[in-house]
Amino acid sequence: MQHMETLKERAKSLRTQATPAEQKLWAILRAHRFDGVKFTRQIPIGRYIVDFAARSRKLAIEIDGDTHSRQLDYDAARTRFLQEQGYQVIRFTNAEVMGNIEGVAEAIATTLRVAPSPNPLPQGERASA
Repeated sequence: MQHMETLKERAKSLRTQATPAEQKLWAILRAHRFDGVKFTRQIPIGRYIVDFAARSRKLAIEIDGDTHSRQLDYDAARTRFLQEQGYQVIRFTNAEVMGNIEGVAEAIATTLRVAPSPNPLPQGERASA
């Protein structure tokens, strides 16, 4: 239990220290602005902290900075773990988010369109009529 509290504290700290790319993507994901889907940021899933997740849609979004090129094995293990939990993982680089946010948004929208959706949708994620 101690480890989980530490992970929660770390996630909270990461939310207050968001990178410019995380801030830019969060601006389009937050408050159900993105296709009515609720996203959260910097949330623990198992032993990992995911940059963004739509839990109801089992979608995890990771933004990879320059350090990720040196931690490919770690990222692969993390992706495997998330997939074992039922999550689809999509990754973008900081450069993609900063230089092509429209393309990133379209890739997320496409993923959401093809990802299975729970039926009925959870409260707060119903499509507006």
